[in-house]
Amino acid sequence: MPAPAEGPLHAEQAHLTASRAALRTMRADVEALDIRDVAANWVNAAVLQAQVGERIAALADLAHTPLFFGRLDYGGGDHAGHRYYIGRRHVHDAAGDPMVVDWRAPVSQPFYRASRRDPQHVALRRRFGYTAGQLTAYEDEHLTDPAAADEPAGALLQREIERPRVGPMRDIVATIQPEQDEIVRAGVEGTVCVQGAPGTGKTAVGLHRVAYLLYAHRERLARTGTLVIGPNASFLRYIEQVLPALGELQVRQSTVDALVAHVPVRAEDDARAAAVKGDARMAEVLRRALWSHVGEPDEPCVVVRGSRRWRVATDELAAVVAELRERGIRYGAAREALPQRIAHAVLVRMERAGEAPDDRTQNAVARNAAVKATVKSLWPPVDPAKLVLRLLSDADFLAAHADGVLTPDEQKAVLWPKPARGVKSAPWSPADAVLVDEANDLVSRTPSLGHVVLDEAQDLSPMQYRAVGRRCSTGSATVLGDIAQGTTPWSTASWAEALTHLGKPDAAVEELTRGFRVPRHVIDYASRLLPAIAPELAPATSVRESPGDFAVRSVPAAELTDAVVAACREALAREGSVGLIAAAARLPELTAALDAAGLPYLDPGEETTPTARLTLVPATLAKGLEYDSVVLDEPAAIVDGEPDTRTGLRRLYVTLTRAVTALTVLHAAPLPEELAD
Repeated sequence: MPAPAEGPLHAEQAHLTASRAALRTMRADVEALDIRDVAANWVNAAVLQAQVGERIAALADLAHTPLFFGRLDYGGGDHAGHRYYIGRRHVHDAAGDPMVVDWRAPVSQPFYRASRRDPQHVALRRRFGYTAGQLTAYEDEHLTDPAAADEPAGALLQREIERPRVGPMRDIVATIQPEQDEIVRAGVEGTVCVQGAPGTGKTAVGLHRVAYLLYAHRERLARTGTLVIGPNASFLRYIEQVLPALGELQVRQSTVDALVAHVPVRAEDDARAAAVKGDARMAEVLRRALWSHVGEPDEPCVVVRGSRRWRVATDELAAVVAELRERGIRYGAAREALPQRIAHAVLVRMERAGEAPDDRTQNAVARNAAVKATVKSLWPPVDPAKLVLRLLSDADFLAAHADGVLTPDEQKAVLWPKPARGVKSAPWSPADAVLVDEANDLVSRTPSLGHVVLDEAQDLSPMQYRAVGRRCSTGSATVLGDIAQGTTPWSTASWAEALTHLGKPDAAVEELTRGFRVPRHVIDYASRLLPAIAPELAPATSVRESPGDFAVRSVPAAELTDAVVAACREALAREGSVGLIAAAARLPELTAALDAAGLPYLDPGEETTPTARLTLVPATLAKGLEYDSVVLDEPAAIVDGEPDTRTGLRRLYVTLTRAVTALTVLHAAPLPEELAD
């Protein structure tokens, strides 16, 4: 039905048009800036030009993204009589008056928190509905009108939550719920851990928290930096558009493996070796191995300057070495301090002899050949990668430093079958790279960022937590995960333990159990696995009004692949994205069948389009991804593809909870008994 020429909707459409024009003017004003004669030098000019470019990019008007999604009419308080449109960014008119208020501003908070029980001075909350970027509907909540107490509300909100998704993950800024908003707006000083069941929006909450912190503490975080860490590259491609849609372009995204890529990874550990290498005890083994290089002096240091000889005795050298060891500073920092300490001892002798040395003299003595030789003998330089290489190649060296820390069987598990010849040719695994990162930090401190978001954290080993923790040692973190979705042999047993390894033992732990994306029947079915995989967790609930399309079909083994292809066709007949999730062992047969059927498919993380909506997803890469419809192939194969039953059932739990609208499970082998009716 066409919009009426007059009336509330027409007025709101006119405000949207005017707001878009104002945003274009704001961008044009920045583009017209002439900064050629503003900067003092070319370096400042380059920095300023980069900042102008970032500002221009941030002011881009995304045609299919609503400029505002809500409105607040205040009836009391400091803002009584004022009306504010709530959107993804601030827009002002030529006079500087706001036409759209950033969703992160304090005045916007009641849009997410206000209720009829606690209206927070808001008389009217209006939500807007859009189609392809065009405003087409609105819905009002009269929060202070007693006559409106029984008004149904939330149809547009529910529609936005359930809207089919084509393309990468989108922001949830229009649908943030009160419990999510509390986490989003938590202070930058503290670390927050979010235990979130599938579909509760924990990833979106973490990303919106970054956007909020950059708004509230922009100068601080612009200086110290922010980082989002995801489980794999496919996941990062899936979420990469959320922050730019919110106007934040400078947040770095990475995986843990990319953070610790100090050596070329070309091998994989078996589960036993990876678990031991990921154990926090390896940090003590590395510490012992590194500091074993510090020696005891067996001869004095004699410095010759002109006709004079200055002698620092062995006992004094030993005292200096002992003092540096006891200070608890990094190995490399202590090594850099040692020549200055020796030089200071020489200067004391010079002063006693009547000379008047200064700082230049001390620096010259510190660079003296005799001092350098003493330092090299007592405190030799250590390459972190070579240190780890020796530990993993030399059984005697490992035994000397793992004694009382690792058992003989554990030591045997981490040793390479053949000693490596060098760093470049060594068979480094992902767990080995984390050990090199730990050793690197023992030698020289890892720079800390202002805030780190760690998603799918339940899969990290203690050593990986330590690697992430180093990168926010003086900052804060948002830790996101679900114990029930831990699918590594070393996955997190408890958040208290994980946060201790991260270096944030006092972090607040928040639990999200209200699901907004996964249909009710789907989450209820998947929750049958919880007693076996995470008995301490409460089952998630779903606020979805629609129970979702859900089917479990048993088919003969010879017909399974054809049935899967047919289910994909059936899913593609509906609106939205489709994910075909299967165990790795089944992928070759399914790939051939899809090709033969003429069904094009994408790899995980690739952007879906209206003409390419099917993604073939290995079960190992499904975590964190969502699809409107999911076809799940052979659950038993997914369970059998993992090293143990609990991990296999957790992997199955992950794959069962990727559907937003419809789930079809097809199997020839018996289902796990935990799923039985």
